[in-house]
Amino acid sequence: MEWEVNLIEWLQKTVGDLNGAFISALGFLGGEMGLLLVVLIILFCWKKECGKRLALIIAAVNSWLPMIKSLVLRPRPYMEHPDRVRGVADVGNKAPLTDVAAHGYSFPSMHSASVMALFIPLAREVKKKWMWIVAGVIIFLVGLSRSVTGMHYPTDVLAGWALGLICVGIITLLEKKVKNERIRHLILLVSALPGVFFVRTDDYFTALGLLIGLIAAFHFEEKFVNFSDTRNVWAKILRVIGAFAIYLVLNKLLKMPFSAEFLTGGTLGAFLVRTARYAIIIFVMIGVYPKVFPLFEKIGEKA
Repeated sequence: MEWEVNLIEWLQKTVGDLNGAFISALGFLGGEMGLLLVVLIILFCWKKECGKRLALIIAAVNSWLPMIKSLVLRPRPYMEHPDRVRGVADVGNKAPLTDVAAHGYSFPSMHSASVMALFIPLAREVKKKWMWIVAGVIIFLVGLSRSVTGMHYPTDVLAGWALGLICVGIITLLEKKVKNERIRHLILLVSALPGVFFVRTDDYFTALGLLIGLIAAFHFEEKFVNFSDTRNVWAKILRVIGAFAIYLVLNKLLKMPFSAEFLTGGTLGAFLVRTARYAIIIFVMIGVYPKVFPLFEKIGEKA
């Protein structure tokens, strides 16, 4: 719609530097690494059970929405209006802006849906007025930034917000109606699998890997590790730093057996390798890695 293009043009002229630190930070917060950081802090540093629930919500949302994207097939604003809208890639995404597999489609906005699905349940868990204010500000600014960077139309953002809430509602209803955790996890996994047959974008296969890895990690950790929440500040810091170190190292190592041409080739095989890579990474990070947490407690006590 014309008004959307006009609004994006006005926003880009008003904001000016689209590569500024603030805009980049908002994109990071609603993206893969930012969401992972927030969830890890909650999971390892605050409340384990809350972190597990939020991780599943985010993985589910990011598995479901790419299926909608691949049915609607709406190009991004900078793709449809290159003479009027400038596109700014998300932090860490070095693929050409014309690479649809790497950047995905426009409708709905996954960043907007993800922050909505993360921060609304988080605010409900914290139960403080200030957290609701923080959540509202973050949700609004991340959504606004998606249009400012030319990555989404305003209607993509509005739909993302709505779908984020709907997804939270679906998972909440599932938790109330299905008491068996294993069955709930199976339902989530089955609901995410249809995209394998028609989605051909990185975001879906990344999220599918995260969902598979999370489900496997939660059951493994509960049976063989069963870490506890901690009040030790140094232990909290070490938990998160160690997790990100594992992420970076494993992500690098698991790419090594494959050529760059294969990994970016857009074939189903390459996408499935991506899914397997993320499943392994998240399984090690959340299922196996917490086995060393008692050591961090001792280091924290000495510090």
